[in-house]
Amino acid sequence: QVQLVESGGGLVKPGESLRLSCAASGFPLDYYAIGWIRQAPGKEREGVSCISGRDGSTYYADSVKGRFTISRDNAGNTVYLQMNNLQPEDTADYYCATDFTLFCVMSTMTASEYRGQGTQVTVSS
Repeated sequence: QVQLVESGGGLVKPGESLRLSCAASGFPLDYYAIGWIRQAPGKEREGVSCISGRDGSTYYADSVKGRFTISRDNAGNTVYLQMNNLQPEDTADYYCATDFTLFCVMSTMTASEYRGQGTQVTVSS
């Protein structure tokens, strides 16, 4: 059974950091692209970052480039999202997802039904 479970969210102040984890089961995580999607209240889903299967090439939305880093632990079947210099506009529910393709295609990744339950990130002073 395919399962994705996120953790690591929380309440932080502007400028602080969080690391989100996405633990996968039921499929080999390194074979497929894994993305992080976020959705803020009243806003559409946004594809934040993605790591492709096999070669591990990465994608970042312009809004997080230079602040967020995605990585993958193949042995642990886990993908991480290191988020530095968090800002209030980063406040959202964060989900990891896969569309079971090799490369990152954010339009399909954002709409994929294969995603976890989400973890909440709140950035507030």
